[in-house]
Amino acid sequence: MQSVFDQGPPPPCPAPFNMAAYVLSRAKELGDKPALQVVGAEPDILSYGALYDRVTAVAGGLKALGLSEGDRVLFRLGNTPDFPVAYLACIWVGLVPIPASSQLTAFEATEIARQTNPALVLHQVGVSLPDHPAPVLASLPVAEPALPVLGDPNRLAYIIFTSGTSGRPSGVRHAHRAIWARRMMWDGWYSLTEQDRVLHAGAFNWTYTLGTGLMDPWSAGATALIPASGIPSEALGGLVAEHQASIFAAAPGVYRQILKSPLPQMPNLRHGLSAGESLPHAIRRKWAEATGTDIHEALGMSECSTFISGSPSAPAAPNTSGRPQDGRRIAVLHDGQPVAPDTPGLLAIHRDDPGLMLGYLDSDLPSGDWFITADTVSMSAQGDVTYLGRNDDMMNAGGYRVSPLEVEAAFSQSLGITGCAATAVEIKADTQVIALFYTADALIDEAVLRAHAQTLLARYKQPRLYIHRDTLPKGGNGKLNRRLLRDAFEALDD
Repeated sequence: MQSVFDQGPPPPCPAPFNMAAYVLSRAKELGDKPALQVVGAEPDILSYGALYDRVTAVAGGLKALGLSEGDRVLFRLGNTPDFPVAYLACIWVGLVPIPASSQLTAFEATEIARQTNPALVLHQVGVSLPDHPAPVLASLPVAEPALPVLGDPNRLAYIIFTSGTSGRPSGVRHAHRAIWARRMMWDGWYSLTEQDRVLHAGAFNWTYTLGTGLMDPWSAGATALIPASGIPSEALGGLVAEHQASIFAAAPGVYRQILKSPLPQMPNLRHGLSAGESLPHAIRRKWAEATGTDIHEALGMSECSTFISGSPSAPAAPNTSGRPQDGRRIAVLHDGQPVAPDTPGLLAIHRDDPGLMLGYLDSDLPSGDWFITADTVSMSAQGDVTYLGRNDDMMNAGGYRVSPLEVEAAFSQSLGITGCAATAVEIKADTQVIALFYTADALIDEAVLRAHAQTLLARYKQPRLYIHRDTLPKGGNGKLNRRLLRDAFEALDD
């Protein structure tokens, strides 16, 4: 027996197809039903009818600018409803949005612009701008509503960026069909219905929010609830109760913050969702004790979103991340071959998965039947997947994947630093932060290091600890041994 999970392909994506038109396919029918409510501030409700009108008017405005199908549009937009509206409007008329985080510094935004060469930048005050010649619009354009551009579901729809092992952000190209593939999550993770009110703890401009908190609820005809900008994590439990949320989604760190305070009764809550990093068992248990509901975890990646999960109808077995969602074809490989059940190996996704990316920015999928990830897992004969860690040194900061090479590059050969290594360290049970270990002739003022990080790195990439070392450990091949640094630090901390 081999570690391959295959229960047959999902229903094929319709053709011709447009991702945005699919998301809003029921908007006119649903009319005055709330599609989006910004909670925690003055009431701000957008009905399905108003969402449709807004998206199609902005789509018309973009088309009137004379842009060509396939042109790329870089987002430098803040945490407002304009973000998902612009996202759908671009896709509606065949443009390719690049929904980059508003937290990126000008340096980081410039690198993304250099890689993608956008034809337009959409900008809001207070968000960094790239050094790039593309025209900048300070508000979303509107004009007569445009018709959606239908076509091959395999054509490029949008580009997202993830921290790659190369030390620079990696662009991931996704097809229009990616939204159709997300239907496998509706039963396999969410248990999503039209009657649900889904409160996602993230900002509009986080890809986890964009998919789980907005696109999927709208595709199903549910109501999306998003906290207003600046709402602290501690207030989210009250918002779940006040706004009768039936599903709550967040990263594990948010659950940790919420549980620091007593929670109100949440009579409408059916369950929570977690993704972005591994969910500690202690948080799952405390949430269940406090709310009487479960948290269902999902495992995924920017290249294929989430594809392994537990759900209300099929909870994950203890100490596992769940099972492959129906319609997925998953394998655990070693040297390219499936391993025996319960044997560690690299998690792989079949190249025919409709949710799998088209490729990275300048390359298509590698040859072969499987796209092999850097996640080490084992899979039981029943398909239960146990996450064992990453096969590289990628860090996780509040649900964001961060490459240590990207952090190290920001400090290398500056401020008198002669060498540095970034790694995530555990500072207390189930809490990790990014630490930068560095060598220099003398200890560097931490305020100087923090100020330097703020100019080059988004906040979630910035180290929280700066530790001076006389030397940095290296292996026999001359490569940094980040694991040894982490283990030595945590041993001292104990």
